[in-house]
Amino acid sequence: MSYGDAMSARTRSGERRAEIIRAALEVIAERGYRGASLAAVAERVGLTQQGLLHHFPTKDALLVAVLEERDRWDAVPNGSWRVDLLTSLVEYNAMRPGIIQTFSALLGESVTEGHPAREYFTDRYSRVRASMAVALRTEYGDRLPNGLSPERTAPLLVAVMDGLQYQWLLDPESVDMPGAFRDFLRLLGETVE
Repeated sequence: MSYGDAMSARTRSGERRAEIIRAALEVIAERGYRGASLAAVAERVGLTQQGLLHHFPTKDALLVAVLEERDRWDAVPNGSWRVDLLTSLVEYNAMRPGIIQTFSALLGESVTEGHPAREYFTDRYSRVRASMAVALRTEYGDRLPNGLSPERTAPLLVAVMDGLQYQWLLDPESVDMPGAFRDFLRLLGETVE
């Protein structure tokens, strides 16, 4: 096999993996992780289950790939959030209900013992809280206008973002997710336009 053929095969394999991940996101959003099957994902992309297993050897491996892909979509340059970018993230999330639904379904399921995404979400929330504390410290210093430290405020910030997502998914006509998040930032002392 020539170098060009090998590169072409890798490209096709990468494209197929991306297609499988997108299909898995859809199936998980519709059925939840426990209700999603490899057969359903394979069917959606026109593969046999054996063909899908060539790309992802287990359902858990596919789940991890789905979660990592979602994190790549939300990544910020140099990994540092700024408070002003958080409002943009909430607005962006309001434009992609399927992704938010999948994330929320997986998060809800992951609190059960033995769920394959439990460790992922535990680690992710630890990183997110730390990142939010850095963003708050950069913006406000050691104390926010409300007197709390960035470390005490970070879990509240994350809880508001995720809690708003659940409320918005349940009743998007009644919950203005970006507007409510801007209101929360005002409570922190942030001047929001």
